[in-house]
Amino acid sequence: MISKKQFQKALWEGTLKFSGSLTSIVIVLIIIFLFSEGLGLFKKNGMEDGYTILVSNNNPIKEISPSELKNVFDLKLISWKDLGWKDEQIQVMHSIDELMEHEGEDNTYFIAQVEKDFIGDCKGMREIKVKNITLKSFFLGKEWMPTATPAAQLGIFPLILGTLWVSLIAILISLPLGLAVAAYLSFLANGKMRAFLKPTIELLAAIPSVVYGFFGLVVIVPLVQRIFSLDVGESAFAGGIVLAIMALPTIITIAEDAMRSTPRSMVECSLALGATRWQTIRKIIIPYSISGITAAGVLGMGRAIGETMAALMVTGNAADIPTGIFDSVRTIPATIAAELGETTAGGAHYQALFILGCVLFVITLMINLIVDLVKAKTKR
Repeated sequence: MISKKQFQKALWEGTLKFSGSLTSIVIVLIIIFLFSEGLGLFKKNGMEDGYTILVSNNNPIKEISPSELKNVFDLKLISWKDLGWKDEQIQVMHSIDELMEHEGEDNTYFIAQVEKDFIGDCKGMREIKVKNITLKSFFLGKEWMPTATPAAQLGIFPLILGTLWVSLIAILISLPLGLAVAAYLSFLANGKMRAFLKPTIELLAAIPSVVYGFFGLVVIVPLVQRIFSLDVGESAFAGGIVLAIMALPTIITIAEDAMRSTPRSMVECSLALGATRWQTIRKIIIPYSISGITAAGVLGMGRAIGETMAALMVTGNAADIPTGIFDSVRTIPATIAAELGETTAGGAHYQALFILGCVLFVITLMINLIVDLVKAKTKR
């Protein structure tokens, strides 16, 4: 007979195993769904469904890239020589109606975007292949213009740089401040002050991100604009300040717990030998708790990288490569939040946003792996 105590123990163990297994399976399925939805992007060329590109039958060019196609229709490429043919001007036709207006004329140097249903009406013209989006053009492309015609431009390099740029500014601001507050709480503050500050700082982590974003938009952005005499206050610097404020509770809490783990005997010995409090912090406490401090910094940066609403509200949302801290930028989470609701399921834009989610997942995974490696190294 199994006793009641043994039955309860087995029940709790089974429940915990089932919950852990179910959670792991759900996480794996989410990751599989994320990648499966996005990877189909590289089988598409970015053109809207139902449209194609026509050129003259006399035109020897067999294929064209999405970026070249956009530049042709934006009149940035005006000669067929730029595409590997004659030094003749490209004549762009934006619709079947415009093409029909020139019916009977010499169409040797025409290029037209038309609906596939009207291909049969375009005498003397044939389809030209638009190359699929490649890994290189996607990750190193400098233009994020998912609504561009005739082919969407889905280069995420500016988004990656914008995300890292804002996060770097945030961590450079929050890490020194966070370590200073953590050192004060762990070693300098009296009991009453610590009992007041500790829960207050932890409470900051519970404030919704949209509240931080509203605070940044109303207070930080105008302040940055006025102090630095900028035309626009929404910038990477303003976003970095807001994200630094959001990352501070994480950094302070983890770093303070790590510093308080320093053996009291080591601190007392340092003070007994004549070291000042600052020397004790610098020579004893910080070296002893360096793994926890590193984890605090990395997790704080992870919080900044994954932030959505605050970054969306104060960074300016300009998908450009930043050249300075006062440039407007756009981050990956902000892009996903702002654009996913406007896309067509299964389209190139929709799949590109899922790939952005995969990129964000990989970045945060690398951050967590770095934390684990630092902890493992310290234990050894």
